[in-house]
Amino acid sequence: MSYDLVVIGTGPGGYVCAIRAAQLGMKVAVVEKRKTHGGTCLNIGCIPSKALLYASDIYELAGHDFAPLGIVVGKPTLDLPAMMKHKDDTVAANVNGVGFLLKKHKIESFFGHGSIKAAGKVDVLGDDGKTTSLETKHIVIATGSDVATPPGVDVAFDETTIVSSTGAIALDKVPAKLIVVGAGVIGLELGSVWHRLGAEVVVVEYLDRILPGMDNEVARTFHRILEKQGFVFHLSSKVTKVEKTAKGASVTFSPVAGGDAVTLEGDVVLVATGRRPYTENLGLEGVGVAMERGRVIIDNHFATNVPGIYAIGDVVRGPMLAHKAEDEGVAAAEIIAGQHGHVNYDVIPGVVYTMPEIASIGKTEEELKAAGIDYKSGKFPFTANGRARAIRHTDGFVKILADATTDRVLGVHIIGSGAGELIAECAVLMEFGGSSEDLARTCHAHPTMSEAVKEAAMAVEKRQIHM
Repeated sequence: MSYDLVVIGTGPGGYVCAIRAAQLGMKVAVVEKRKTHGGTCLNIGCIPSKALLYASDIYELAGHDFAPLGIVVGKPTLDLPAMMKHKDDTVAANVNGVGFLLKKHKIESFFGHGSIKAAGKVDVLGDDGKTTSLETKHIVIATGSDVATPPGVDVAFDETTIVSSTGAIALDKVPAKLIVVGAGVIGLELGSVWHRLGAEVVVVEYLDRILPGMDNEVARTFHRILEKQGFVFHLSSKVTKVEKTAKGASVTFSPVAGGDAVTLEGDVVLVATGRRPYTENLGLEGVGVAMERGRVIIDNHFATNVPGIYAIGDVVRGPMLAHKAEDEGVAAAEIIAGQHGHVNYDVIPGVVYTMPEIASIGKTEEELKAAGIDYKSGKFPFTANGRARAIRHTDGFVKILADATTDRVLGVHIIGSGAGELIAECAVLMEFGGSSEDLARTCHAHPTMSEAVKEAAMAVEKRQIHM
C-alpha cells in the first residue's frame, strides 16, 4: 500500500496533521498503537481530567457555595461511578469524533505498533502478530509522550495505589489521603479533583515553588490560595523512595538543602513529575534519525536529518501541549504540500484548569529581566471586577507585560475564574503584534470578567479606572 503521507500517532498533533494533509489533496494513512484514536490527550489526559475537574468543581460548589446565592440544598452525596461515567462518556464522544473526521477525509487507519524501516517505509505490527508494510513519500512522527518519574527513583506503578495520571483519573474510591509527587500542572489539577471530593492532599516538590516555568507572582498567589483550600506543601524536598505499604503507599523525601529524611504514608501516591518523549521502538536509530535527550531533532520546517521524515508535538522541542502539537501538525502538512506553514512559538498559551484557573502566554517577568528587556507592567485584580463579584470568584488578577519603548505586549498572565478563555484575546492581540494601548482602547462588554483584561492593559500606563 502506497501513500503520500503516513502519520505515526493520532493524538492532537497526529490526527490534525493527517486531516490537513488530506485537505491539501494527499493520500494519507495513520498508525495508532491504541485501539482508539486521540492519543493520551483524548483517552487518558486532557479530556478526561477536564471532565473530572468540572464535575468535582460542581460538587464542591453544591457543598459550600450554594447557600450564599440563596440556593438551599442538603449535603451533596457523591456518586463516584456516575462521575466516572460522565468522564468516560466525554472521552468516547471525543474519540469517536476523531474517528469520524478521519473517515470523512478518507484517511486510512492502521492499528498496531508502527516502526520506520526506511525513509519511505513504515511497518505496522498488529495485535494479531501480523505485520502490514506501508510505502509512503513522507512520514510524520507524532507519537507524543509518556509518564516520567523522578530521577534515580524506582517507581512501580500499579495504577491503584501508586498511580500516574492514568490511574489518577480512574480511582474507584476517594482516597482519605493522596500524596502528590510534583507541583506542576498535572499534579495540581488531579490533586484538586480528589481534594474537592474529600481527600486530604499533600504535595511534595523538589523546587522551592509550585508551577515551575510560570510567572512567579502568579505561582506565589496560587500557592497561598491552594493552602487556603487545604492543600499541604513540602517544597525544596527531594523524593528518594516511593513504595507500597500494607495500608497503601508511602513517599520518602529529604530537604534539598540537607537534613533528615521524612516518610509520609497515604492511601494513594500520584507521581506527577512531568512527561518524556515517546520514541522507543520506532526504528529511529536504525534509519539514522538524530536525537537529543530523547527528543527528535528537527529544523524550522519540522524535518529531521533524514529526508522525508518529519516530527511534531511532544517528541520535539518546545512545551508538551496539545494545542502546540495541533499547530505543528497543520504547519508540517502545509510544508510537505509545498506551502508555508508556520508556528509562532512566542504566542502559545498555557492553562492550569484548577479553580481559580491560571493562563499564561508569552514572557514572564523573570524571563524579561533575565534577557535585559525593559518592560512596563499593568495589573488589575478581580476583586475590583463587577462580574467577578457577582459570581463570587474574586480571587486572582490579570497582569500584562509590555515593551517599555514600543508598548508591544510581550506577556500576559492571568489567575482567576475562566482564565483559560480570557487568554484567547491576548493571544490574538500578540499574534498581530498588538500593544497594550490597542487592548486598552478596545471596547469590552460590561459586566464581564474580560473587563479585567482591558483594565490591566490600561494599568500599563497607570490609567486604570476601577481601582
